[in-house]
Amino acid sequence: MSELRRTTPMKRTAFKPSEPKPAPGPRKRICKACKTKFQPFRSIEAWCSPECGLIVAKERLAKQEAKKDRERKQSLKSRRDWMKEAQIAVNAYVRLRDHDLPCISCGKWFDGTWQAGHYLSRGARPNLALDERNIAKQCMPCNVHLSGNQAAFRIGLIARIGIEEVERLESDHVPRKHDIEDLKAIRDHYRLKLKQLKESQL
Repeated sequence: MSELRRTTPMKRTAFKPSEPKPAPGPRKRICKACKTKFQPFRSIEAWCSPECGLIVAKERLAKQEAKKDRERKQSLKSRRDWMKEAQIAVNAYVRLRDHDLPCISCGKWFDGTWQAGHYLSRGARPNLALDERNIAKQCMPCNVHLSGNQAAFRIGLIARIGIEEVERLESDHVPRKHDIEDLKAIRDHYRLKLKQLKESQL
């Protein structure tokens, strides 16, 4: 038996290695100045032209200056200033907490700006100025014209939190000399409680 032989020579093809795919360029971005889409040359570019770059640089500089100015003002605040901010935060929370309730003293609905009244006044009992048990939503006539309408306030407070809690509040003479860090923490705490209460009511 004769061997099978190929009569036509095989063509040899040169081996060509697969060429690597070009790396993808930066994706299109939105210019921070003019808000149009553009193709950046580098991934860190945030503006489409030198003019827009100047606008962005000025905005960043203005934000940095504003931040420094806020920090400077914060450093100049006195303890009294921080006490005021903490009281505003507590009062705002109490007014929203009692939103669906009438005036703590007269039991009426008031067609005006509601206030956060203190049962035991801040002047007489400064240790309870930031105690939410001592504060309730109150109409302006009771809080201002009747100097808090304390006797009626007590009756309304007993109805809400009970006689034992009211007596515990009345017997609380523990001094509370909050320092600045305490007042910051109290302010932030009640701002957060106010935010959470708003979200829960949506």
